[in-house]
Amino acid sequence: MINMFSLRSNNIRHPLRPPFMINESIVTELILLGFGNLFVFKIIIFIIFLIIFLFTVTGNLLIIVLVSISHHLHSPMYLFLCHLSLSDIVLSTNALPNLLGAILHGGKVMTILGCITQFYFYSGIIITECFLLAVMAYDRYLAICVPLHYITIMDLTMRTCLSVFPWLIGFTMNLVGFMPLSHFQFCDGNIIDHIYCDISPLQKLSCSDTSLLEFLAFFFSAPVFICPCAFITVTYIHIFFMILRISSTTGRQKAFSTCSSHLLVVGVFYGTLITKYMIPSLGHLLILNKIISLLHTVFTPLFNPLVYSLRNQDI
Repeated sequence: MINMFSLRSNNIRHPLRPPFMINESIVTELILLGFGNLFVFKIIIFIIFLIIFLFTVTGNLLIIVLVSISHHLHSPMYLFLCHLSLSDIVLSTNALPNLLGAILHGGKVMTILGCITQFYFYSGIIITECFLLAVMAYDRYLAICVPLHYITIMDLTMRTCLSVFPWLIGFTMNLVGFMPLSHFQFCDGNIIDHIYCDISPLQKLSCSDTSLLEFLAFFFSAPVFICPCAFITVTYIHIFFMILRISSTTGRQKAFSTCSSHLLVVGVFYGTLITKYMIPSLGHLLILNKIISLLHTVFTPLFNPLVYSLRNQDI
């Protein structure tokens, strides 16, 4: 049987749509291509990604349960770690099931609303994680630079506000881009040659004016991505200078170990995120863009619980 997604042309249309209506009708369904037709390797790759998905969800859930039931882990740092694990579960659950379907069947049919909703949750979680990592950096700054005032500053009210704030700003600020995108009409093909519904392929397929969305994306890039990254950088500069002032080698090692896991997670998260948006989705670089996106949405959520589990004596 011929797989209906295994056509090679970039002008692939839904098989039920008559050819003479391709350029005149509004597209109501999109096909997420994923990695295309993997032929005999699709079962192996499907099993690998399924195992990664199960380990990601299980690992992050275990951290949440462990912190919840262990009284000696009831500290601000582990509270923020629970929120990071929850965001990783949402990110992985949002992207991987559709990708698994695309791998198994050579493509995944999605409604316009389903595709836009997937992008909304993806971008909302990315914004949330940016601010969560900034909050965790601030927590480490207080613990190392002003330890005598740490408990006073990081009281229950402050912890609650800092936990809720990233989620609130992530899924409300994201509405600014979601509202115009939800009114787009798509008539320039129905193939998304990517591993999830991202803004760039959606803009390419749209026959609506995308200038407003492009302006909003540029306008909000600074407060959403650059500001948290700059805040983390400045915070860790202060932390490193404070660590250098500690006289004993043991004291310096202990202080650095409390923030090394977070620093490693920040490096991987922003490294893959910056690389992803620096690579154009054109020509031979398209597969590289997919690989970077795969690292960002599939392997990073698995990497985080491993880092905090292996490098943390308490956990």
